[in-house]
Parts: sequence; structure tokens; C-alpha cells
Amino acid sequence: MLHQQVFKGTLTAGEVVAIKRAQHGSMQGAFEFKTEIELLSRIHHKNVVSLVGFCYEQGEQMLVYEYIPKGTLRESLSVKPKFQLEWTRRLKIALDAARGLAYLHELADPPIIHRDVKSNNILLDDHLTAKVADFGLSKLLRDEDKGHVTTQVKGTLGYLDPEYYMSQQLTEKSDVYSFGVVLLELITARAPIERGKHIVRLVAETIYDSKDNSKLYQLIDPRIGPGSKLEGVDRLFTLGMRCVNESGAERPSMGEAVKEIESILGLASLSKYTEGDLTSSSYEDTTQVSLDDFYNDKAFDYSGKFPSGGMNTTY
Repeated sequence: MLHQQVFKGTLTAGEVVAIKRAQHGSMQGAFEFKTEIELLSRIHHKNVVSLVGFCYEQGEQMLVYEYIPKGTLRESLSVKPKFQLEWTRRLKIALDAARGLAYLHELADPPIIHRDVKSNNILLDDHLTAKVADFGLSKLLRDEDKGHVTTQVKGTLGYLDPEYYMSQQLTEKSDVYSFGVVLLELITARAPIERGKHIVRLVAETIYDSKDNSKLYQLIDPRIGPGSKLEGVDRLFTLGMRCVNESGAERPSMGEAVKEIESILGLASLSKYTEGDLTSSSYEDTTQVSLDDFYNDKAFDYSGKFPSGGMNTTY
């Protein structure tokens, strides 16, 4: 959200909260303020940040959320993070975020399209459970919308679905694209756009050039160990690239992404998590697609490359 400040506070009952305050008199802040109240008051999920309350008087607009102490996923992937994220923890964060988004898309009534999925909008609590946050740009997908909402393009550069940008038709698959970028961030710890190159194109070109995945493994964040020894890393790369397919119809749903990440976690033999935490009651093995099958020389023509002008972005 633009024009905002976030403060840490304590309620009279002792509960620690985060208070997001819009800039005084901000019209855009007022619209996003209203949107967040409407959406968060109707959804309740352990992987979606909770709204505790709000204040709207004397020109002040404040949203009060549960306090999430470990900050954003982007901060934890930075050059000098406050704590290290090992491989299985990154997989669990990916699963948490995927579950939160799948809830919004598939169980919320009507479905909710987040429209600004990014690592800065995924928060980590004391147990490093990930929660999707910041619904100021979100849209409800009502029955009469026929699967998409035609709307002014908004989002964050680097995460923005190129199909949505070109058509102005917002669908759940736009969130899937953004989530795919987050998956690539989790593996590589690179920013979506770094040194003028989009992470999607970087990974795609590396896949194309890598006969045995050795070059692809060089992209992996060295803090989580050798790529060849990370159980499931190939599959997570594949899932990330499926999510950022230029065609929304070719991307998986968030529910399908949840099942695939559950499967990767299962293969990683995470004994510290219970079977109930790792598996979906409706689990069906998803069709496996090789990384090589994914690339062709036109697949990422628009990835990370947008015409100048005409787009609102948030940072």
C-alpha cells in the first residue's frame, strides 16, 4: 500500500499489534483502507494475517493487525538476514504461502485475488509460519465476473503477470504468476529484478544452457547448501517455472501448487512435521514436467519486460 506507516503497539489487554496508518487525507489510502477491512473481516486462515480492528475518525485511517515479529520473507532472504533459512524451512514457508493463497482462491466466498503477491507481503511469525498480508489492492471475484475482473493494472514490478498487464483481465492465475516469482526467490535469494535482468528470464536461460542442471544449481542461494544435495530442488524449480508460464491457462492452480509442495516436503523426509501437516486429504500426485520441457525460445518474451508508462506500481 502506498502512503503508509507501520507502528508496533500494545492494546490495553496486553496484546502486541501492528498498526498501519495511512497518510492523512490520502484518497488512495482511503480506498485501500476500505478494501482491507472488507476483505479481512470475512477471511480467517492461519496463513493469512488477521485484522484485529481499525480506526476511522478525525481524518485518521488505521488498520490494526496481529503482530508478526520475524518480519517479511524478503528481509529473511537479504544479504544480511537476522536468521538463516535452511532448505526444509524454505519449503515449509512456500507451503504456508501457497495454502494461504489457495484459501483465498478456492475457499473464500466469493474468491479473492490478492493482486500484490510478493516476498515483502509474506510475513513470518515466531515459529516462522508464513502469512499472506496486505490486501489493499485485492479484488473479489464474483459470479458475474466469469472468471476474471477487467481492471486497471496494479501490482509490483518484477511480480506482475505479463498476461494481466497486456489484457487488463485479472484472474487467480495472476496471483499464481507472482507466487512463482516468490518460489524462485526462495531458491535463489535473488531479487525479482537484479542488474536489469528478471529472475524468470535468468532461470529460463540457465535451464536452456544447462545440460545436467549444474549451471542451474549455481543459482541456488549458497547459504542452503549444494544444489545437487537438496532433495526436491529440481521439482521446486519446475513448479516455479510452471507458475510463471506466460499463458495463465498453462499455470497450475494454487491448490495444485499446494499438493506439489506437499509432495516435495514428503520426499524430503521431514520427520519433524506430522503427517497431517504435510499431506492433503485429497492428495493426488501431480503430473511431473521436466525443466527441459518447459523452455522454448518464445516462452518468456514478456517476462520482466514491460512497455513504459501506464502502470501503477507499489513498493
